Amino acid sequence: MHIRDIFEQRPTTFSFEFFPPKTDRASEDLFRTIADLQSLRPSFVSVTYGAGGSTRERTHDLIVRIQKETELTAISHLTCVCHSREELAAILDRYADSRIENILALGGDPPRGMEGYDRSRDAFQYAEQLVAFIRSRAKVPDSRGFGVGVAGFPEGHPGTPNRVKEMDHLKRKVDAGADYLCTQLFFCNADFYDFRERCELAGIRVPLLAGIMPITSRENMARMAELALGMRFPARLQRAIARCGDDPEAVAKVGIHWATEQCRDLLDNEVRGLHFYTLNRSDATRRIYENLGVKDSAALEKRPVAV
Repeated sequence: MHIRDIFEQRPTTFSFEFFPPKTDRASEDLFRTIADLQSLRPSFVSVTYGAGGSTRERTHDLIVRIQKETELTAISHLTCVCHSREELAAILDRYADSRIENILALGGDPPRGMEGYDRSRDAFQYAEQLVAFIRSRAKVPDSRGFGVGVAGFPEGHPGTPNRVKEMDHLKRKVDAGADYLCTQLFFCNADFYDFRERCELAGIRVPLLAGIMPITSRENMARMAELALGMRFPARLQRAIARCGDDPEAVAKVGIHWATEQCRDLLDNEVRGLHFYTLNRSDATRRIYENLGVKDSAALEKRPVAV
């Protein structure tokens, strides 16, 4: 389903993100996870993308399998890094031929081992250019073209310390043709609300989805800090995890409880959508749904506002 139709039909969206597995066995395990989460009736699922050849192919294979073997709408990530214009055109044509209707357009980072990669060799340096290129493609699965999403950063884009210029860059991505914004994960809802207001001030009117990733272990928390530069862990959250000592189950409970309360507050404040970074697992996401008192996202959309 085209992302515009999803937003038209669902006042609040609920979506899950996965990353492509590295082995055939992991691929089968992941597909079972996706099938397990299908019962929660998400609005869509997305699959991340690496510029490396094998990762790129696994992303495509997983997206196509989701499209063919489930009732889910799949969105593929696509990055600027390590790509020529011809390569990007071929990738988009393959998606169109497979009836994939939606793309999340990102600037991207070089793969591991290529930290010194010369970005000047890429066809596009910025996501806004990729968005415009996707919009320009004639071979598309829908007369409206691909549905296109872009990323937002409530805590600030690590490559743009100037928060005023950051919003200018974001506005250009939207003006290039983005249909929605999906944020990086965050742990303090005040950061999201401030970001939402700044989007409104900048004239950004597309749906804004909040990225949620529950902490499931201390290792998971440390990994988040490494991957998302500038990630802010509120003191209350750190104290709660510190009280868990060396009990991994307690850490997971704290992380899931924190994410649940984030979601509850976001829903009460009319968030347009919740996007769960699943880490290719179903248990934490399912427990958050249970904590919210629902069985699937369709029921969650009808949840009354708390008074």
